[in-house]
Amino acid sequence: MPDALAEARQELATANRVLANEGVLDAFGHISIRHPHNPDRYLISRYGAAELMTAADILELTLDSKPVEPTGARLFSELVIHGCIYQARPDVHSVCHHHAVSVLPYCITGVELVPVMHLGASLGGKVPFWDSRDEFGDTPLVVTTPEEGRSLARALGDQWMVLLRRHGATLAGRSLRECVFRSIYTCRNAELQSRAMAMGSISTLSAGEAAMCSHHSLTPRTLSRTWEYWTHRLQKMEAMTAGAARRSPAKSATRRGKAAAKSAKRAAARPRRSRKVKRK
Repeated sequence: MPDALAEARQELATANRVLANEGVLDAFGHISIRHPHNPDRYLISRYGAAELMTAADILELTLDSKPVEPTGARLFSELVIHGCIYQARPDVHSVCHHHAVSVLPYCITGVELVPVMHLGASLGGKVPFWDSRDEFGDTPLVVTTPEEGRSLARALGDQWMVLLRRHGATLAGRSLRECVFRSIYTCRNAELQSRAMAMGSISTLSAGEAAMCSHHSLTPRTLSRTWEYWTHRLQKMEAMTAGAARRSPAKSATRRGKAAAKSAKRAAARPRRSRKVKRK
């Protein structure tokens, strides 16, 4: 019988690496999923870069962002982003927080992020902004207290994406794959919007187009297709990385050294031919 919790851990670990491979997460950022059996808990990786995560790195937390079981693993400082959104939004089953370069210009300038292509409609309706200064003054620009987490969740409201001024973006999804889709394609949309604005005025999707495109893009059929594509790209990258490790310079040098030693040994073992001196 399938183990839903084990499958959730595995898929969340894969989602971490997919988002790293697609340039959404780097050394920073994190993605979580609501527990498949207990809506009052969620799963998230230990502290670390998303590219390195495996199923063994996935932890189980309460919605107060406390580990269910004692752990010696380090935890992210911004866990309240996830816990507070899950508390406020029962319909949300996955949360991603990132600092993708394509989105940061909108966080810095306050320019509205709008859907400029059909897949970008997954950003939802009007993307709200949250500015930590409004309620908390000067901070280190990380969301670490329950008060900050609840404030961010209120700013998200019933939308699916919120921009944090001078910081990054937080997205929500009704499933892990939906959250991954929104995270990747909102970054693609932001990049295209920036390029288009550099060329001139932009033509955005109408409200009706955006709603219909978002609905079409977030069907299980489409999410399955994109997940297959992204995981295949991830597998190719990981296979190439593993192959490169096997062919590392140090190992190559060792192999060359061993080959040279064997060659020298064989040469020493061969009998030398004596030269005959011709007499005149």
